[in-house]
This record gives sequence, C-alpha cells and structure tokens, in this order.
Amino acid sequence: MSICSSLARKFPKLTIIGEEDLPSEEVDQELIEDSQWEEILKQPCPSQYSAIKEEDLVVWVDPLDGTKEYTEGLLDNVTVLIGIAYEGKAIAGVINQPYYNYEIIQLIEGKASAYVFASPGCKKWDTCAPEVILHAVGGKLTDIHGNVLQYHKDVKHMNSAGVLATLRNYDYYASRVPESIKNALVP
Repeated sequence: MSICSSLARKFPKLTIIGEEDLPSEEVDQELIEDSQWEEILKQPCPSQYSAIKEEDLVVWVDPLDGTKEYTEGLLDNVTVLIGIAYEGKAIAGVINQPYYNYEIIQLIEGKASAYVFASPGCKKWDTCAPEVILHAVGGKLTDIHGNVLQYHKDVKHMNSAGVLATLRNYDYYASRVPESIKNALVP
C-alpha cells in the first residue's frame, strides 16, 4: 500500500497496477517514501527511454510476493517486485529480496537452470520486474507456449498460460514442456 501510494504521490500521471489496490483513503504520511537515491539519479537514462512521458508508463507492483509463504515462515521465497513497462514491454524492474532464494535470482546466479510455472496463478506484477532483469543478463521469460508477455495498462493481469524462464538454453527447456501442460494452459 505504501509503495503504490508513494509512487502515485511522486508521479501522479503514472498508471500503477498492483496486487493490492491503491487505497481510497489517505495513507498515513509516515508510510509515504518521499526520498530518492541520489546515486541512481547520477546515472544517465538510456537514450531509447529519455523521451518517454510519465503518463506512458505502467508500473506493476507486488509489495509482498510470496504472501502465503511469508505467513508460513518460508521467507526464502518472499520478494518485493516493481516492474516498469512502456508500450506493453517490460523495460525496467526492481526485485527486493528481504530474505533470499527467489527463483529468478537463482537463474541469474546460475543456481537454477529454468523456472517453470505450469499453472495460471501467476500475475503480471509477478513477472514484469523479473522479466526485464533476466533479459538484461541474456535470459528469457515467456508464457509456457513461448509467447512474449504484454504489460499494457489494459491487459489482463493473469498470466493464464503459465511462465517459462531461463538464463540460457531457452529452446531446450521449452521443448521439454509436455504437450499436456501446454494444452492445459490457454493464452
């Protein structure tokens, strides 16, 4: 709630879509983050993004990914995910892992070969940030059929066709997904 409210207050023209809706009432000022990390602001904006307007961005937020695991004390799978999309494509993201062992982080670190989510329960706020970070290091994240995920503000939030992510050898892992799984997951 405070992540979305802080973003909405600082960037009022953003479209923010979160697992938890923006609160209708005013959020306590103590929960609003209004500072910024000066070190990041010293970095140049990539030229292909320098002309993007605030109102053209969609920010996907999952303030506590792994809520069920958190309540069960399984803290290794708990993350905060913030993904930024432009024209339906994930272009920037942040994964804050207050604990450790998130699947996509394991791919990036070479501790896992592939991540397969073979059900329709995953949402766009679960995949936007991980997709762009994985892509930045040469990996790939798609639905189980190999379709690129879209992040437009009007797109359905559910990734109904599952998720397949790899750091390398994507085609190999995609070819190993059983047809019965693919047939059960409709895009």
